[in-house]
Amino acid sequence: MGDFNARSSNERLGVLICGHGSRNRLAVEEFAQMVEALRPRLAPLPVEHGYLEFARPVLRDGLEALRAQGVDRILAIPAMLFAAGHAKNDIPSVLNTYTAETGLPIDYGRELGVDRLMVAAAGARIQDALDGADATVPLSETLLVVVGRGSSDPDANSNVAKVTRMLVEGFGFGWGETVYSGVTFPLVEPGLRHVVRLGFRRVVVAPYFLFSGVLVSRIRQHTERVAVDHPDVEFLSAGYLGDHPKVVETFKERVDEVIRGDTAMNCSLCKYRAQVLGFEQDVGRAQESHHHHVEGLAESCTLCELECTGACQPDGIPIPMHQHGDHAHGSHNHSDHDHGEHGHHHPLYPHADHPLGPRTLGSTDSLPTP
Repeated sequence: MGDFNARSSNERLGVLICGHGSRNRLAVEEFAQMVEALRPRLAPLPVEHGYLEFARPVLRDGLEALRAQGVDRILAIPAMLFAAGHAKNDIPSVLNTYTAETGLPIDYGRELGVDRLMVAAAGARIQDALDGADATVPLSETLLVVVGRGSSDPDANSNVAKVTRMLVEGFGFGWGETVYSGVTFPLVEPGLRHVVRLGFRRVVVAPYFLFSGVLVSRIRQHTERVAVDHPDVEFLSAGYLGDHPKVVETFKERVDEVIRGDTAMNCSLCKYRAQVLGFEQDVGRAQESHHHHVEGLAESCTLCELECTGACQPDGIPIPMHQHGDHAHGSHNHSDHDHGEHGHHHPLYPHADHPLGPRTLGSTDSLPTP
C-alpha cells in the first residue's frame, strides 16, 4: 500500500477512475465491478468513477461526489489501456475545466500502458484458452494474434505490438501478429486471412480489451468467418482482460505513482508533441474534449439482451439512424464507435484508404464503404 498521506498529514485525497462509457450494459456493469474491486485496495481513500460519454455517472458527477466528501485534492486515473486521444485530450480537458471552475486541484495519472501486470493478465486469459484445447499442438506450431482497439495515434498502436511481442516471447509461440478492430490497419478479418498463409496449425486470437463491447463481439464474428474458410486450422478465442486481479493491481500502482509524483507519459512518440512520421500535422493540436454532445447520455442499447453482439453493424460499418428499441443512435457505434462518423471533429487519419484498414476517418460527410 502506498503512503496515501505522503503529501500532507492534513490533506484529504480522493481517487477518480475515468472511463470512456458505453451503451453496452455489460461493459458498464463490468467497469463498475472493477471499481468495486479496487476500493478496498485503496482504502481509506474515497474512490469514485465517471465516464466521458454514453453512461452515468459522468466525470463531473464523480468529481462532485468526491468534493462532497471533503477531499482537498483528487487523483484522476484514466481507465485506458494506452494513451491516445481520450487519455491525452478528452479527459484532461474535462478535469482542467472542473479545476478552473472550482479551484479543486486534480493530479492526473498515467494510463495502464505496457506493464508487467497487464501483460500477465493477458497471458492468463490466453492460458485459459490453451488449457481448454488439445494439448498435442505445441506452442511452436501455434500463432498468437493480439487484437488492439486501433487508434489514429501511432504511439498507442505501437504499444499493442509491444504487448504482442512480450506475450509471444513469454509463451514461446511460433509466431505473433498484431491486428486492430478499427481506425487503423490491418483489421481483424483481412489480418487473419493473411496470417493463415503462414501455415500454423493453431491460431489464438486474443482481444486486448478491458471490457465487453461491440468490438469484442465483432472480433469473435470475424474470427469465425475466417475459421469457416480454413477448417484445417484450429482457432482459439481468448477472453478479454476484464477485472482480472492484475488489472486491479495496475490501477492501484497508478494511484501510487501519482502520490509519488511519478506520472510521466511517453512524449517522445506522442503525435501531439513530436514530429512523428506521417502525423506531423497533429503537433500542437488543441487539447479539448469532443464528447459534450453525448456526455451523460445514459440510454442503453436494447437491440441485444445484455452483451452487445454487434448485430446493428455486423461488418463494422455503422448503420445510419439504426433503431435500438425506441431510440435512434444516428451512426454511433456503441462505446467502441469509429470516430469521424458522429460529429467529433477528429483530424483525418492519413492512412484511411489502406486496403487492409477501414475508411472510417477518410470523410466526415459520408459513411465508409466496406
